[in-house]
Amino acid sequence: MSWISSLARSDIVALKAYEHAAWEPQLTRLHANELPWRIPGDTTLAGLNRYPEPQPRALRERLAAVYGVLPDSVLIGRGSDDAIDVLVRTFCRADHDAVLICPPTFGMYAVAARIQGAQVISVPLRAPDGFALDEARVLARCTSAVKLVFLCSPNNPTGNLLARGAILGIARALAERALVVVDEAYLEFAGAATLAGELGRHPNLVILRTLSKAYGLAGVRCGTLIAHPEVIALTAKVMPPYAIAQTTCETVLKLLEPTRLTAVHERIALIGIERERMARELAGLNCVTRVHPSVANFILADFTDAADALAQARHAQLLVRSSAELPTALRITIGSSAHNDALLGAWS
Repeated sequence: MSWISSLARSDIVALKAYEHAAWEPQLTRLHANELPWRIPGDTTLAGLNRYPEPQPRALRERLAAVYGVLPDSVLIGRGSDDAIDVLVRTFCRADHDAVLICPPTFGMYAVAARIQGAQVISVPLRAPDGFALDEARVLARCTSAVKLVFLCSPNNPTGNLLARGAILGIARALAERALVVVDEAYLEFAGAATLAGELGRHPNLVILRTLSKAYGLAGVRCGTLIAHPEVIALTAKVMPPYAIAQTTCETVLKLLEPTRLTAVHERIALIGIERERMARELAGLNCVTRVHPSVANFILADFTDAADALAQARHAQLLVRSSAELPTALRITIGSSAHNDALLGAWS
């Protein structure tokens, strides 16, 4: 048995995955209990009366090309949330195993673990050092129960990149002991290199990517888990057989055509320009005590009275995000120039 299989739940390793109806689109489908007719108004290529292809090959190949990996290293889900969920369910036994998180960070890591009944171990980022990763403490807290270490880079809600060397140091130290899951949901805005290129040297690395942020496709729900093919095979057992809707597949394939990516890159650049402007303008407001450096499409700022600032924004018909972990701070998504100006005006 490989170290990956020994790390996973033994019942998942032994599980015979659900056998979906055979995918042979060149043949007439009388084997999946579908209706033979399209519903009026259905303009999709394949027809919504038919089940979609499980893990659509064309979509896997397109996403693999976008992220610079091989298709057998890709599992597609409904946003990163699906990837987080299947990882926890594949590798964590209830009341026995644990995940490690570095707060303040994306809340779904802990939620998915608690739904599964796994323990959550917290090693806070070093706030005085710009929310840096505490590599030594992470490794010190990684007992044999820890199967997954979730690291978000750029981190949500703080907006900073975690040190690449620290992430790889953790991956090296935990080789064959735990998976190090790096959530790169906001990486496009940072202009930094993905860690997916390190999978060959560090097969315990897992990378999460999403189309919800930089690609402007939050509504289609499409995310990618990138990992060693054996991790992909195990988590695929846990993923529902028809997780990717036909409309999602066709929409993403159309909107990720190479000729359309120029517009994506232009919008990422515009977000960067607005982010820097917002950081300067926020720093000049009397109600703001600190603006934290960000390479994402949002900014974290500390306020003299965060609750009052939240109320003022809402009064101006604008929503920003508060956090129980950071009671003096608000997370501000970078909007259009007009939206950003309206927010600054509400706080002036």
